[in-house]
Amino acid sequence: QVQLQASGGGAVQPGGSLRLSCTASGLSMDYYAVGWFRQPPGKDREGVSCISSAGHATHYADSVKGRFTISRDKAKNEVYLEMNNLKPEDTAVYYCATGPLELSGTGCPPTSYWGRGTQVTVSS
Repeated sequence: QVQLQASGGGAVQPGGSLRLSCTASGLSMDYYAVGWFRQPPGKDREGVSCISSAGHATHYADSVKGRFTISRDKAKNEVYLEMNNLKPEDTAVYYCATGPLELSGTGCPPTSYWGRGTQVTVSS
């Protein structure tokens, strides 16, 4: 069974920071691109960021560019999303996902494996 788990969410003030972590069971994420997605309340799920299997290529949605940083630690089989200068519009359930396709020049690839998300709430 392949299961991804996002963790590290919570409640934070605007301008604050959080670091999300993604772990997986049933496969090693070292061989796959990994993406972060979010679903704001009442809205469709959207892509946030992704990182290539090797970790040298990344992509960010325009809405988070310059504020969020994706990284990975292959020794720990973990992927991270550092979120800085958080805004109320960042409030969402955040998910990580993976799959066999790599990043393209235009953005993040479709993903096959998902798991439980973590709630991020940004409010004053």
